[in-house]
Amino acid sequence: MPQPILQRNILHYPRLDTILTVEEFIEKNSGKFKKKSLWENLPKKMIYQTFCVIFDYLEETGKIARDKDGWIVWIWNPELVKKYLAREDLGR
Repeated sequence: MPQPILQRNILHYPRLDTILTVEEFIEKNSGKFKKKSLWENLPKKMIYQTFCVIFDYLEETGKIARDKDGWIVWIWNPELVKKYLAREDLGR
């Protein structure tokens, strides 16, 4: 398992608009790309290391997942999160 993002020695963190670009692209193209081909097909070119920081962040926060063959899928569902947070029988 990779070292958590906040404990790494990262020289430059990506800007919010760059993170959002990657998020939107993955959400719209869920299941169509593996990691390297995803980076190569992004609408905005970026350094691979920057992409890896974003990718790891999305994976660690449960927004994306990889299947056993390496295909990237978008799994974040904010409506489902709201539903469960509203349940009183679940602790916070």
